[in-house]
Amino acid sequence: MHIWVDADACPKVIKEILYRAAERLRIPLTLVANRPLRVPPSPYIKTLKVPAGFDVADKQIVDEIQANDLVITADIPLAAAVIEKGGHALDPRGELYTESNVRERLSVRDFMDELRGAGVVTGGPSEFSKGNRKEFANALDRILSQWKNNE
Repeated sequence: MHIWVDADACPKVIKEILYRAAERLRIPLTLVANRPLRVPPSPYIKTLKVPAGFDVADKQIVDEIQANDLVITADIPLAAAVIEKGGHALDPRGELYTESNVRERLSVRDFMDELRGAGVVTGGPSEFSKGNRKEFANALDRILSQWKNNE
């Protein structure tokens, strides 16, 4: 298993949880972003800088992942592509995307895009909370434990 992070929009506290998990379990972790990132020195943690542009990081992640890799992202189309390729996708708020819920999320996303295109103010996501951090840490632990048990 390899953990990939859509790092441009990933909260710092989530990255820190991932750094600790990569070190503790000796799992490769790659953060993909269109700007340089500072990460702790580790043989398990690396960054991959991609050119700026629409969905460049997403496309790089999809090109790189293997079946059963884990991708951390809030980007629903990226999560759908990861699942289609046999990977796992986890939202930074702790929701594990599945084949069924990612299709539903894509439909809602497309509907909200249509509303915004029509001039309706829809608002954005709620502020990232300590509860979100805890949900993410718990979901990550479940995924990594399951992976370790299947090794």
